[in-house]
Amino acid sequence: MDFTLTDDQIAIRAAVEEICSSFGDEYWLKRDKEGGFPEDFYSAMAQAGWLGIAMPTEYGGAGLGISDAALMMEAVSGSGAGMAGASTIHMNVFGLHPVAVYGNQEQKKRWLPPIVNGEHKACFGVTEPDAGLNTLKLKTMAVRKGDRYVVNGQKIWISTAQVAHKIMLLARTTPIDEVKKSTHGLSLFYTDLDRTKIEVREIEKLGRKAVDSNQLFIDGLEIPVEDLIGEEGRGFEYILHGLNPERVLLAAEATGLGRAALRRATKYAGERIVFDRPIGKNQGIQHPLAERWIDLEAGTLLYQRAGWLYDQGRPCGAEANAAKFFCAEAGFRACETAVLTHGGMGYAKEYHVERYFRESMLPRIAPISPQLILSFIAEKVLGLPKSY
Repeated sequence: MDFTLTDDQIAIRAAVEEICSSFGDEYWLKRDKEGGFPEDFYSAMAQAGWLGIAMPTEYGGAGLGISDAALMMEAVSGSGAGMAGASTIHMNVFGLHPVAVYGNQEQKKRWLPPIVNGEHKACFGVTEPDAGLNTLKLKTMAVRKGDRYVVNGQKIWISTAQVAHKIMLLARTTPIDEVKKSTHGLSLFYTDLDRTKIEVREIEKLGRKAVDSNQLFIDGLEIPVEDLIGEEGRGFEYILHGLNPERVLLAAEATGLGRAALRRATKYAGERIVFDRPIGKNQGIQHPLAERWIDLEAGTLLYQRAGWLYDQGRPCGAEANAAKFFCAEAGFRACETAVLTHGGMGYAKEYHVERYFRESMLPRIAPISPQLILSFIAEKVLGLPKSY
């Protein structure tokens, strides 16, 4: 097996790193302190054509695979931009895959180019306060009235809703007690985020201040029937197409974050002099850093395999979930070790590793908990009884 990056992949990484070099640690430290969506970084990535890396070429995208997109996202996160930088463009890379796969030609022509060129920003409206990870129990209702659907309900943990122009919304079109199968009755829409009908309330959170997370209160939102993706009632099936790519991308982002932390910790260990010698000369400092490198290398292989399987059109649910689980933990351990390597200065914002550490919690929690991933692996791979 050949794990060598292709010339094109090496060029992708180099080009993305060059853009990111204009947005260094001080830029992201300021965004972490002050908040505010990183419009200039977003625009730079859009102008260079990276927002549509995995979108079809006929709509302005590059037509590349999730493997290439994951490489790009690791480069963004690994530059020091971390989860804030990755989350700025994350939705553009995977979020509209249901449109690319299940949308009609008119919808693709109408929706994809504005996402690819950076004209539109989108958010992903699935999770609800009372449903959590139990997506089949969503309560937000979309009722058909003539040529429109009228939507009422709530969503939570919706990223970029403060700045989004569009929302991909999963809502129930058939009451749950009327469906014959639990996966039926949910429909997927891509429509304008009408702020006269949707109250967007930001949630203060641990990290990634630059990219907002929100609770949405939807009251009488009208969606034209032309904004329904595919067939009514099959929305859950459609969003499944985007879940595995998202896990692969998040795994790559967590790996990149871990590499950024490891790079800073290694540099500090080589420069910090205590008892007349660099602390990096001590095995008590060396060994944890070496273990973190091993973790991150293993994680890279996991997410690369999952991405390759997806791009080949082969089943990859177990591999994508395993990559997300392992890389999130590897990234977290690397960030934790970086803080500890810095000692007291690891607690200081000016050294950046505390920001990485806070952000490293995100891939562990979202978009699916590590416990549910383990339950999935136990059931689907090991053949054990379903536990939830």
